[in-house]
Amino acid sequence: MDATRWLIVVRHAKSDWSEGLPDHERPLAPRGLRDAPRLGRWLAAEGHVPELVVCSTARRTRETWLRVSDELPAPPPVEYDDDLYGADVRELLNAARRTPPDVTMLALVGHAPGVSDVTLHLAGQGEKTLPVQTKFPTGAAAVLATTDPWDDLRTARLVAFFQPRDFTG
Repeated sequence: MDATRWLIVVRHAKSDWSEGLPDHERPLAPRGLRDAPRLGRWLAAEGHVPELVVCSTARRTRETWLRVSDELPAPPPVEYDDDLYGADVRELLNAARRTPPDVTMLALVGHAPGVSDVTLHLAGQGEKTLPVQTKFPTGAAAVLATTDPWDDLRTARLVAFFQPRDFTG
């Protein structure tokens, strides 16, 4: 039996719309600056520390991951990928499928609706995924487990879903 692989799907924290910047350059809002470290503390506390991160190049995703990784025991290597900006299911799956086989825990940091769509694509629409079906808020993360090899990732099960409002640590 293959080893379990873990996919952490992260939506960037709350971004700021007030500066009139192009979408790709929007920074985090004060709430996002507060919520992103919560995700990092939760990931560390739950033992969901990625070995590799593939992150959208948008400013808000980069800022989110920087603040998340500041809370981890050791920041993992990060690859910034233009394809994750506005990525759909296919593009997010392609990013995961390029993961080296020796990586057992991968994080993808992206945007709505792609993050919820890929989570539901992999884990299905059952009762277990109801929180994702309802809303995948900014600063949230889905943790999925699979025995599929990365290069043939097709299915996974949702094992945890983090929302900033549910964690005060």
